[in-house]
Amino acid sequence: MDKTTSFPMRYSAYVISIVGFLVSLALSLYYSAGYFFPVIFGALALLGTHDVLQKRHTISRNYPIMVHFRYLFESIGPEIRQYFIQSDNDEQPFSRDQRALVYQRAKDVLDKRPFGSQLKMYEEGFEWINHSLQPSKIPDSNFRVQIGSRCAKPYSASVFNISAMSFGSLSANAILSLNTGAKQGGFYHDTGEGSISRYHRQPGGDLVWEIGSGCFGCRNKDGSFNPDKFRQNATLEQVKMIEVKLSQGAKPGHGGILPGAKVTPEIAEARGVSVGEDCISPAQHSAFSTPIEMLEFIDQLRELSGGKPVGFKLAIGHPWEWFAIVKAMLDTGRKPDFIVVDGGEGGTGAAPLEFINRIGTPMTQALLLVHNTLVGTNLREDIAIGAAGKITSAFNIARTLALGADWCNAARGYMFSLGCIQALNCHTGRCPSGVATQDPRRSHKLDVKDKSQRVYNYHKNTLDALKNLLEASGLNHPDELGPEHIVRRVSKTEVHSYIDLFPFLAPGALLEGKTGLAVFDKYWSDSRPDTFAPPEFIRELRETKLR
Repeated sequence: MDKTTSFPMRYSAYVISIVGFLVSLALSLYYSAGYFFPVIFGALALLGTHDVLQKRHTISRNYPIMVHFRYLFESIGPEIRQYFIQSDNDEQPFSRDQRALVYQRAKDVLDKRPFGSQLKMYEEGFEWINHSLQPSKIPDSNFRVQIGSRCAKPYSASVFNISAMSFGSLSANAILSLNTGAKQGGFYHDTGEGSISRYHRQPGGDLVWEIGSGCFGCRNKDGSFNPDKFRQNATLEQVKMIEVKLSQGAKPGHGGILPGAKVTPEIAEARGVSVGEDCISPAQHSAFSTPIEMLEFIDQLRELSGGKPVGFKLAIGHPWEWFAIVKAMLDTGRKPDFIVVDGGEGGTGAAPLEFINRIGTPMTQALLLVHNTLVGTNLREDIAIGAAGKITSAFNIARTLALGADWCNAARGYMFSLGCIQALNCHTGRCPSGVATQDPRRSHKLDVKDKSQRVYNYHKNTLDALKNLLEASGLNHPDELGPEHIVRRVSKTEVHSYIDLFPFLAPGALLEGKTGLAVFDKYWSDSRPDTFAPPEFIRELRETKLR
């Protein structure tokens, strides 16, 4: 038979459903049997008829009924890959081993491994920490760092804290659990730009209040900054520091909107907006537009808060903008108490794919630039540095401190401690673990008493592991970690410690013009403290292209 006139097998499921319906219906009527099979075949026949008649999906018209098997397997593809195909060490974005380590430490169960490492130690990029023949003995793992030494109310922070995650992105029970665990463990909980909710206040754990471009919790009706409302929140005993969010690693330079339908009374209460109205986060702040104005704003916040440490968080983008901020510090004498460097590998509930994958400097390079700039301008001793970006283990903390940070923050690590399974449904409202959803049918299943204990356990056991690493390395405190302690393989036959692999400036080297680094040579001298605009030579290049 000519293939062009043969019956297309892709319609077989549809034809079988129709024939099955007719035959089963006739048999049921003749024998007075039940209607189970006619209902099943009838439903399939109706589905196939809908597939054939609709015009939106060509593949459905060509493969009626059968196409839905494809849709089914496509919908659970991430789960199939994650649980049955990926190896234990495939990081997409976190490996099964990374997640398992957090789960075990959060549950306070054995986190040991048998039979040696499963990591590929001879592959490029493998890293380790050097040990000592004279191990030390550290009495406890409650490692602290002093922030805001020039403030009236400095804060002693843990070296490992909860990074910014807003109420609205996370459920009420998730926020309750995180803050309860933070209070029990003596570490801080960053509010995220969604401000201080009743679920942050109830447990009473230490808070870092993040002020985003929407000025949530301290805004006028038009979204501008309101000093009186800021003072009310900032002077709460629970609030230990204030963090101005310039950008976040997962979607720097990108604003956001929480649709009015999702603005519940509780979210509206925390953010200072109207129930049911769209909640806008602009791409940039309205309270300042230049580096000098930003530092003046930070000084204003410090005064309004009663002398608490105030700093800012940023993901590094154009280097001249960062240099402009540092030049403003030098010219005015105004300084933040701390800077949090958010790496481009940071997570978020929802962002365009290009922003997640292709915008924002990764944490290692961003942290090095910030640390070196402050050292090279003799500002480092006055400004503490925090860092965040896929930090889940004690070794992650150690390598980050060795690169120049004073402390670390983690978001997704603490989400795992709450029971997050990396289902990648954060943006849908259908989070299966009740962590990243506002659906009460899902979030109420998250038991606060149990999960807060896991948050505490994860923090404690991770710092215990850090203590063990430090003791093996012959060190007594995380602040002794330096680039000489961490080693990276750059090829199968060559390894370098960080001190040889990365550039580290000497104090004052940037002021003396002795850096030898292209990024400083190219952009530092032309950056200006009164503007974020690109240097003159960049503008000239742009104009040349347009001629």
